[in-house]
Amino acid sequence: MTKTYEELVTELRDVVRQLEDDGTGLDDCILLYERGAVLVRQCEELLATAELKISELGRD
Repeated sequence: MTKTYEELVTELRDVVRQLEDDGTGLDDCILLYERGAVLVRQCEELLATAELKISELGRD
């Protein structure tokens, strides 16, 4: 199931909160950073798709 942009952003915010927590260990920080990078990439792809759709609608 594909997540919505809003769901991805919510998860990304949670990842950032965990990274900012002083109690998060180094290994967990690395995993969180990797997950955050994936989430950012997915958000960028959704935004690019939305931008393309909007551009196409503007041409009509």
